[in-house]
Amino acid sequence: MKAPSQLLTTTLLVGAAFAAPARHYKSVAKRAANSSLPVPALNKLAQAAGLKYFGTATDNPELPNAEYSQYLFGYAPQLFGQVTPANSQKWDATEPEQNVFNYTGGDAIIQPALNHSMIARCHNLNWYNQNPEWLTSGTWDNATLISILQNHIANVVGHYKGQCYAWDVVNEALNDNGTYRSDLWYDTIGPAFIPIAFQAAAAADPNAKLYYNDYNIESPGAKSTAAQQLVSSLKAQGIRIDGVGLQSHFIGGETPTLDSQVANMQAFTALGVEVAVTELDVRVSTPATDAEIAQQATDYATTAQACVNVEGCVGLTVWDFDDQYSWVPGTFPGYGAADLFDANFTAKPAVASIAQVFQSAAANATKHTRR
Repeated sequence: MKAPSQLLTTTLLVGAAFAAPARHYKSVAKRAANSSLPVPALNKLAQAAGLKYFGTATDNPELPNAEYSQYLFGYAPQLFGQVTPANSQKWDATEPEQNVFNYTGGDAIIQPALNHSMIARCHNLNWYNQNPEWLTSGTWDNATLISILQNHIANVVGHYKGQCYAWDVVNEALNDNGTYRSDLWYDTIGPAFIPIAFQAAAAADPNAKLYYNDYNIESPGAKSTAAQQLVSSLKAQGIRIDGVGLQSHFIGGETPTLDSQVANMQAFTALGVEVAVTELDVRVSTPATDAEIAQQATDYATTAQACVNVEGCVGLTVWDFDDQYSWVPGTFPGYGAADLFDANFTAKPAVASIAQVFQSAAANATKHTRR
């Protein structure tokens, strides 16, 4: 039997470093440097384990970093088979002025991804945050705000029609106690803004998977129960919802147990929707100790194992992969080191721990099939 490192290494055709990936993606796959992938081929291993993808979020400021873009696009779809634009498809980026749309940032991520055989999870259409001033400072009645919401979704989803595997249609509409969040949408339209958004997205791209996406719904509790009730309500109204995104922004050593994550995923899939881990990272206190990094590897593996164990879990997305671009230090002072690679693109133990989960699952599936 080959050593794990041999089993996990995939030979790729790798292009030269590209300072502006949007200009070079068409030729990258054609330039043969015959270099080997320096880390486990996580997406290929995930697919062998029965998942649809293993992917990452990214953002436009990262793309000029040649080494970063090599990991993101140059090793695709072996390392990452799916991409999520972290910010460039949100409302402030796509409709900065009313009825004036800008897709430059989103296109710069989606087009290279598709040309490297990656799946696009598109993010997001409705959120309480990152809305432009014209929207947040306006005085809207119910009917006008509904029209604005429908128009935005029709244009943005229409532009990306056929390109997005899935859309996070509504993002973070619930409080931790399970009640609706008080924001522009709920306070003006009421809870009806959610079915309205899903109906508009379904009309704009009938083939895209439509997701509700939120944090703190990764284990049983009031918020997860409310999200399940939301799914049931939409289905009872005949409104299409295809999936639920479990963001999974965890703290090292405090990740929900395997059993709780599995049970929670199964509670959603029992309602007839798929689930995905959509924004996975595991933050630790900084400077991180070896013990914290080891625990982080265990925590990443636990969530990967939960997804593998649930038939309706289609994939995992890490919320960027390199610590130098992590959102965590700017949001949680004293915490960081949350991603799979450090700021020097050195893989952490979590990369190997996730790979081992996928490799074991694939081996067990093969044994089961042979029996």
